[in-house]
Amino acid sequence: MSVDQHFTTTPKHVRYRGRFAPSPTGPLHFGSLVTALGSYLEARRQQGEWLLRMEDIDPPREQAGAADAILRALEAYHLNWDGAVLYQSLHYEAYETALTQLIESHHSFVCSCSRKTIAVNGNGHIYPGTCRNGLAPGGTPRTVRVRVPSEYETFTDALQGQVTSNLQTDVGDFIVHRADGLYAYHLAVVVDDAQQGITDIVRGTDLLGSTLPQRYLQRCLGYSHPQYSHLPLAVNQHGQKLSKQNFAAAIDTRHPGPTLSKALAFLGHPPPAELQGAGPALLLSWATTHWGMQNVPHTASICVGSEGK
Repeated sequence: MSVDQHFTTTPKHVRYRGRFAPSPTGPLHFGSLVTALGSYLEARRQQGEWLLRMEDIDPPREQAGAADAILRALEAYHLNWDGAVLYQSLHYEAYETALTQLIESHHSFVCSCSRKTIAVNGNGHIYPGTCRNGLAPGGTPRTVRVRVPSEYETFTDALQGQVTSNLQTDVGDFIVHRADGLYAYHLAVVVDDAQQGITDIVRGTDLLGSTLPQRYLQRCLGYSHPQYSHLPLAVNQHGQKLSKQNFAAAIDTRHPGPTLSKALAFLGHPPPAELQGAGPALLLSWATTHWGMQNVPHTASICVGSEGK
């Protein structure tokens, strides 16, 4: 594994290629460890590659030093990635190219609406289509949105089963270029997954709702669809996703064995008694041999109680 600032093209012969894509908004906590571990083990079971991508395209939310802390934590847990780390902040040219393609193919439009305007005129957070046919007189361009059709999109998730939604009524025209000039998450993740040749995406159920708009964006840009598996989400006693905002504790990098054992148990693979007290190398060796997605809980979320501490 290595840390590099350059983008590399995916070899055509790779059969399976997965990835872990954290945002550097804080250190790794138990919930993010679960996602990293699940995606890592599925890639290793498939004898494929596991890439690491740092989704650092939202500077206002990022924490100084978090990206390096994430890399060091993964190393402490022996979750060793393949190839160079891709930093999204250095990939803006690719996003601009994709944005231009969306504009020229008439899949997108310029919008002048603010969040407040949408909240007043829309169905909750669903964009009401105000600027679909052009800006209102005096309107100032703020964002670029993808125009979605009024049709149902369906895909089958390996864990959550069939997922169906009407893009226009349930998702709405979504932003790909923000009012602050930054590229939106949907655009960046879709472009990078395609250009890195990601074949399978294993992530948490908090991103299940993002999959349908991302699949539509893949279609607009002429990309193939990866396979998806959405792992159960680790939540606290109040049903809140473990996150920096909810004061989730950073994982212990000095004594990783116990936390790694708990993460394996969370994913339906509790280590045997003879591995009690084992370090990450032995635990991952056992887990890679015994890993099976069919053993992972299909529930959308699981309360971890004190496991994240």
